[in-house]
Amino acid sequence: MNRITLLLIVVVGMHIVGCNDKDDKDEVDYFTLLTKPTWVSDSLLANGLDASGPDGALVNFKGEAKFRTDGTGTFGTYDGTWTLSNTQITINSPDFFIPINAEIVELNTSSLKITTVVPDINNLPEVLNIRMTFKAK
Repeated sequence: MNRITLLLIVVVGMHIVGCNDKDDKDEVDYFTLLTKPTWVSDSLLANGLDASGPDGALVNFKGEAKFRTDGTGTFGTYDGTWTLSNTQITINSPDFFIPINAEIVELNTSSLKITTVVPDINNLPEVLNIRMTFKAK
């Protein structure tokens, strides 16, 4: 009976240590997945419509996005800062009306997809449902 108890304790301990190592590794990988490539805009939608054209609400996000490891970055024509917390990313720039708090819907070596809701500054109090997708360069 003592051997079974000891074996059970060892197995449970190894599982707990293994889970903690995996969680730490996932966080590092998430950060690395975001910061390693340069991202190129693929689709910039506002309320389900293309917003990357000349008069589009997201035209200035068109192009490349680079999330640097020091928390700075470029996002289309904007320069600014960013922070990551779990699946939430906050992007800020002096050129923004407010910081952009977005949910990371997908992040892997080739694709980044984020969604957010922001005030429509041209039609307050309406909002824009934003979805931006990027491909790794």
